[in-house]
Amino acid sequence: MVLKKKKEIQVDAFSLDCQQLEKLQGFSKDGEQNLASLLLHCAQLSNGIQQIQCIKQIMPLLKTMDQNSTCDPMLKACLGILGETYFSLDVKNPLKKVLASSLNSLPEQFMTLAVQSFVCCLREELKTTDVYLYRKVLDNLASCMEDFSLGRASITNLFEEVLQFLQKSLLDIQEENRSNNGNHIVQTRLMHDLLMAIKVSMMLVQKLQENIQGSLWKNHESFVWQSMCNLLKSSTNFLMDETLLQTVQTTSGLAFILFIRAMYEPAEELPSLVSDLLCGSRKRAGMPAWFVNTCGALCTEQLSDSVLLFLCHGALAMLDWKSGSMGENGEKLLLDIASVLLSLSSELKESSMATSLSRILAIWTNSALAALISDSANLKMKLDGNSEVIGRLLDYVYTHWEHPLDAVRHQSKLIFRNLLQIHRTIITGSDEKSDPFFARLTKRLLSLEWHVKGKYASLACLVECLGTENILQLDRSIPVQVLNVMNDQSLAPYASDLLETMFTNHKVQFTSSCQKSTWIDQWHDVWVSPLLLILCEGNHDQTTYIIDYYLPKLLGCSPDSLNYMIKILQASADANLGSWSTRGALGALMACLRTARAHGHLELSNIMSRGLVSTESIKQGLVHQHNQVCIDALGLLCETHRSTEIVSVEEMQLILFFITYNLNSQSPSVRQQICSLLRKLFCRIRESSQVLYKLEQNKTKQELFEDSPQRNPLGVLQKYRDFLSSLCDRLFEALFPGSSHPTRFSALSILGSVAEIFSVPKGQEQVFRLDQEMNSARVRTLIQCFASTFEEVKVLAFELLMKLRDVVFNLQDSESLDLLFRAAMELSTSTKPYDCVTASYLLNFLAYHKDLQHICLRKWIKHNLQVTEDTSVNTVEKNTLAVIKLLLVNVEEEIFQAKRSLLQAAASFPMYGRVHCINGALQQLPLNNLMFITEWKQIVARLILMSYELSAVVSPVVQSSSPEGLIPMDIDSETADRLQMILNEIQPQDTNDYFMQAKMLKEHCKVESKQLADHKPVENICAEMRGKESQICDVTAQMVLVCCWRSMKEVSLLLGTLCKLLPAQAASEPSNGLITVEQVKNIGDYFKHHLMQSRHRGAFELAYAGFVQLTETLSRCNSESLHKMPEQWLSCVLEEIKSCDPSSTLCATRRSAGIPFYIQALLASEPKKGKTDLLKMTIKELMSLAVPLSEPASVIPQVHALNILRALFRDARLGENVMPYVADGIQAAILGFTSPIWAVRNSSTLLFSALITRIFGVKRGKDENSKKNRMTGAEFFSRFPSLYPFLLKQLELVANTLNSEDEELKIHPSLFLLLLILGKLYPSPMDGTYSALSMAPFVPFIIRCGHSPVYRSREMSGRALVPFVMINEVPHTVLSLLKGLPDSTSLCIRQNSIHGTLLQVFYLLQSYLDSKQLGNSDFKQGLSDIITCIGSKLWLAKRPNPCLVTRAAFLDVLVMLSTHLGNSQKQVLLTVKNSPLSLRDCNMLWLDYRLYWIHLIFRAYVDC
Repeated sequence: MVLKKKKEIQVDAFSLDCQQLEKLQGFSKDGEQNLASLLLHCAQLSNGIQQIQCIKQIMPLLKTMDQNSTCDPMLKACLGILGETYFSLDVKNPLKKVLASSLNSLPEQFMTLAVQSFVCCLREELKTTDVYLYRKVLDNLASCMEDFSLGRASITNLFEEVLQFLQKSLLDIQEENRSNNGNHIVQTRLMHDLLMAIKVSMMLVQKLQENIQGSLWKNHESFVWQSMCNLLKSSTNFLMDETLLQTVQTTSGLAFILFIRAMYEPAEELPSLVSDLLCGSRKRAGMPAWFVNTCGALCTEQLSDSVLLFLCHGALAMLDWKSGSMGENGEKLLLDIASVLLSLSSELKESSMATSLSRILAIWTNSALAALISDSANLKMKLDGNSEVIGRLLDYVYTHWEHPLDAVRHQSKLIFRNLLQIHRTIITGSDEKSDPFFARLTKRLLSLEWHVKGKYASLACLVECLGTENILQLDRSIPVQVLNVMNDQSLAPYASDLLETMFTNHKVQFTSSCQKSTWIDQWHDVWVSPLLLILCEGNHDQTTYIIDYYLPKLLGCSPDSLNYMIKILQASADANLGSWSTRGALGALMACLRTARAHGHLELSNIMSRGLVSTESIKQGLVHQHNQVCIDALGLLCETHRSTEIVSVEEMQLILFFITYNLNSQSPSVRQQICSLLRKLFCRIRESSQVLYKLEQNKTKQELFEDSPQRNPLGVLQKYRDFLSSLCDRLFEALFPGSSHPTRFSALSILGSVAEIFSVPKGQEQVFRLDQEMNSARVRTLIQCFASTFEEVKVLAFELLMKLRDVVFNLQDSESLDLLFRAAMELSTSTKPYDCVTASYLLNFLAYHKDLQHICLRKWIKHNLQVTEDTSVNTVEKNTLAVIKLLLVNVEEEIFQAKRSLLQAAASFPMYGRVHCINGALQQLPLNNLMFITEWKQIVARLILMSYELSAVVSPVVQSSSPEGLIPMDIDSETADRLQMILNEIQPQDTNDYFMQAKMLKEHCKVESKQLADHKPVENICAEMRGKESQICDVTAQMVLVCCWRSMKEVSLLLGTLCKLLPAQAASEPSNGLITVEQVKNIGDYFKHHLMQSRHRGAFELAYAGFVQLTETLSRCNSESLHKMPEQWLSCVLEEIKSCDPSSTLCATRRSAGIPFYIQALLASEPKKGKTDLLKMTIKELMSLAVPLSEPASVIPQVHALNILRALFRDARLGENVMPYVADGIQAAILGFTSPIWAVRNSSTLLFSALITRIFGVKRGKDENSKKNRMTGAEFFSRFPSLYPFLLKQLELVANTLNSEDEELKIHPSLFLLLLILGKLYPSPMDGTYSALSMAPFVPFIIRCGHSPVYRSREMSGRALVPFVMINEVPHTVLSLLKGLPDSTSLCIRQNSIHGTLLQVFYLLQSYLDSKQLGNSDFKQGLSDIITCIGSKLWLAKRPNPCLVTRAAFLDVLVMLSTHLGNSQKQVLLTVKNSPLSLRDCNMLWLDYRLYWIHLIFRAYVDC
């Protein structure tokens, strides 16, 4: 563990104006310290920390002054200056708090004078009229009311003026906000100012109510009363204004209730007033006139869901719920609030509103707990665990404990804990263990599957209430079950938290009732023994997560258990060494020791000296075939609780031993862990070496400690140097030419850590310096790493060279550097893409050399470029500018050549390499702090023009309808006809040789020229292209395409980088910015055109990356015209999509190509904490296109809309903001699937797939039916209530198509989608009876879907039926299904219907038998009836039934029943005891079952 450095506190010093300084100088006396001289000295200091110390001396000085000093003009002037200083300081400046704290100690005799001075200052502050300066005044008012007696006294004296200012500020800020509509940056600032004004108003009423008592109730005509009415009216308006930020509305709700509580009489009727407002039952006739005038809108209008939510919050936060002080009216209000909040839970779906609702429900439970102190019998009855309110709250918890938002899950846990506490409070004095509510709740929770995350937190809450032992009495295997779940990383944190709660509580129970010698073994058996078994034999993921999450908590609870673990594991370590898949006892021992040492539970030297662990055991661990055992053994050596612990010689030897065998690890995660652990070791060496240096300096003190292990600090330091030197030798040896990528990555990462950690800070001695180990051979070795095809190796080598650049350049002569530069320039035009990456890193490396310009001076002479010789400027900027100039000249020439022949460019000098090097050079510059402003402006302008020209050359290929196969024959010298030639002379050909074989061009082929002139397709085109060396170049379609799309990629990234140069305060006139507003607008138009036209995915994906940089820059810009550009672009593209213009060039194939990316980038730039108006508008428009109300003239807009919606729902950055529209998206996808147009159906399928992932999460495993990516029916329909009637209606339509009695195959297009969604649901024992959505209406339609002629549909209908049948209804439903099966004498036997019914029976019974209700008497009776009914249909399993599929399905049911009921053959005989089925018949059934599987295997073999 490494100690964190403390942050240095930054304090801005204050200063006084000339007039104030003259005043203080006039009162100062030479040689005598008085208040004026102290303040003068303080003002002259430039360090804020020193000013704080000076201010603290003011009060002691004032206390020495006598009573007569109150008339001293010096004191009055000084207090006035202190007041002016206080109000001028920023609210976050520590000086302000220090000054207030000092003035709180002001002697009483000076208080009146100080108040007068502060009142004068505050009066001046209140005269502020600039809206944008209101915030400073508001901050000062808030500061005065926070623990500042002088400030409160000042506000008391100016109470009416303060009220008037607050009224004015609220109105002015609101008006200014309206006038800046659309300017999000200004509006956001004004919103926060408005929020502060409301908060200050509340503080004024809360802390200074005594000032308004007299006039408030006695005279409604008084100024204070009118002011309060105005504040109340403003808060009401803000509360109902949906355009304001949610935080402003929330605070307005708090202010509304606070003001009403202060003004309303009689106070006993206040709860009734609030209750009537929430329930909408209040009539204006019964209200006071002042209330109707100020808040009448709340009584006459239908309140929105958000207003109701904020009113509930205000009532809960601002009313006094303690001890039932509001009486029966308060109890009724409490219950009404709960009812309103629970009704809102099904309406509010936006992430911010859902979070607020969960938080307010948690506040409600706290208020209920406070109200229960009154011992009201009526309230206890209403809040009992069996009451409707608590039941509905529990349903809310069950449907939200797996909500995607962390905040909602956390609040659900708090609500559940408080509900348990409410019930405990109500049943105080009764036995909690035998309480029916707790018993039923425990039983339900334990019956849940362990994949439900909410189960863990809820069980932990129950453990806190009932104790671990009571839970274990119901099921002793809970610890083992939870440990078995920890192979899933998403569940491991929840599982470890539950286990921690349980074993901690269990230990407390034991310690309070038993002696340690009697209970510790039992505790080990329950919590430690299962852990050790899994560590030895468990799979990799499970053991890793247990070690990371569970083991540290267990050792923290019981450190003494470590000895028990070591004893058990050491005994079997030699016999159980483990394998590549299991850790074995040795691996488990390494893991336990590592965890214990890292958390300070043991010293490695102690256990090695005591013989508990030998060096040989650690060596075995370091070279173990299981990767994680190696890592644990290395962690044992590297990780310690103290960062200054000395590294022993044995540890250093073991580290070198480890390095020898593990640098070439093939696992990326293992390599990362190795580098991380060694970095911790290096930090430990550095920290401990500093301690040793100090010990060496204090040798006399050190010699006093005879038993100190650091008696020879210099010897230890020398061992450190030897160790690090040997380590570096081995690492450089591993970087030989041809070494593998894993070896290079590991060696370079470790060397980089050494160079970084052992860098030499000023004034500090370092134990080791890597630059002293460098020589020319090692520098060449690092430079050779640039040739690696893996970019991460290039990055590591470059970073290491930069850390050592002073030494590296000294070891390189000018000839070597010249060779490197020439190599970089040549590589920048290579046809191999990774070569240009190498060139970029080489040029970036050389840019740090001060003599680079002289090396490449001859390169510039032929281009007539001027060299900058100014040596006073930054070397990197100077060199980078020169390199970019050279690259730019080269790429401009190559673009000119490419206009004549794109094929020659693709084969000889692809331009993207040069542009990539320019991009790389710009990335390492501080773009906002450049010195050559004039030169950079010229370069930026040229770079933008070059980008446009290059894009124009290559865009015909990437914008072609089939870019993968184009070879433009552009040898025509007439540039005017170039584009037309490309489009006409090259026709895509579908033969394999067109895409695979190289084409060669002959420049002077007359036949070809004639064909080109006639614009006819060219067959077997063959031409010579000679490069610089006059050799023939072969060109394939792939080479052309790679050249073009990579060029577009680099251009897009370059333009995106250049957009960042736009200053935040952009203006239309020229400024110091390197890029102008007009250039940015043109770049935006370029991106729009390119994203709309490109067909090649590589091209528009990278254009999207550049466009995102542009939109992010625009979102931060203060210029309103620039800030609104994304909104304007978005409106334009949506209009173009809706227009259905036949001349539109938008790509309707390739999933709409770059159009979704374009819209994604525009929406991603919108502030996430705002109202997301652009997102709402866009999705609303797209939904109207995706689900047209009438038959559209063209389906292309619908296709575009579906493709764009898919991209938006997949975008992780939009996150929970798109969740409110998921239900509409599902409806659009399902309805689109019924379209007769294939393009619509295809896009609908893609949208549906994205929505399934968004709803149920990313599928992590291969099991299609895993419950990890599913949710309960109650949770699904509570989150998406609008899908309930839609899915029901669609399911009815689907079922009606399957009722036809004829044999014609009829399949509804939506059948699969509907069953797929419904099959993702599963039943839960926690599903309550308080939900308004019943699952029963779905059941008959799903059963009818089981008659589908499609096998997969029948199987899915069987799975989909399960969540819609309550567990107590399963026997009845299964019996009705079985009775519907035909008898052997039936005339009409439909095998599809039989098979579907049997599958539904199978899945229902499977769920029923897994429901953990095997001991229930109703369960046994229901199962007996089912077995009897199955016996009457046994003919379906016998040979009279000719269908093997239905016979196998019936046998599946029998096998499942026999498996769960005991002895299979015995139970089958029991099942058919009343039928004429003999033992021989049973054997024949099993034979048929085996024959059926042989038949299936044979079929599969034939199909292959």
